[in-house]
Amino acid sequence: MHRLFLVLLLIALPQWVSAQTLRVGLSADYPPLQYKQDGAVVGVEPDNARAVTKIMGKELAIFEYPFDELIPALEQGRVDVIMSGLSVTAARSQRVMFAEPYLKVGQMAVMHKDRIGSFAQPWAIYREGVRVGVEPGTTGAAFAERELTEAQISYFADGTEAFAGLRADAIDIYIHDAPTAWQLANSLETDDLISTYKPLTEEYLAWAVRKDDGALVTELNSALRQMRNNGTLQYIINRWIPVQIQVQ
Repeated sequence: MHRLFLVLLLIALPQWVSAQTLRVGLSADYPPLQYKQDGAVVGVEPDNARAVTKIMGKELAIFEYPFDELIPALEQGRVDVIMSGLSVTAARSQRVMFAEPYLKVGQMAVMHKDRIGSFAQPWAIYREGVRVGVEPGTTGAAFAERELTEAQISYFADGTEAFAGLRADAIDIYIHDAPTAWQLANSLETDDLISTYKPLTEEYLAWAVRKDDGALVTELNSALRQMRNNGTLQYIINRWIPVQIQVQ
């Protein structure tokens, strides 16, 4: 009898843990939204996750994955929600259900400070022959390929390589998500680089759940509205993002 009870308890335990814990997936390589600092995961999204779970009355469990593995981890049930600076796109909406956006962002142009005079005006990046760096597969790359038809486009694996390209005068500007530009204002290591902080596109960040998990997205939306109303969301954003942005 005791053995049967133990077997039933072990079978039920994963469901009980899942019900009491919100499993959050993120990629800790995207400051200031989420990144590692002294071994801890910090930034806007970890703070969002802590606030949400407190409102929901649940425990928080954070699981780290490379960015391109986040949606598969969600689909396979390894996490309940992605809170990782995920921008809302039509392609992603076919695979996940997004909660209400919590932040309006866009692509921005990063350059060496020596170039700011040449690109102070928004139209300047559209000139013929401008050397543009992007990261393959990003919305920044899609924007450059679609809109900057007379530019010379170069591809870099990540921001570190692109920043080196700016310093070596291999490119004039690097186009990437707003968080990359925001981080420039908060790091002494990149004080030779700057952004105009003028969005080139209009994008929204939101949390993502499985397509069939309408109950969870309803809970997340309710928590997000409470965070907006009581000032928690704006406090978190102001804490980590040192430039003025728009919150929807």
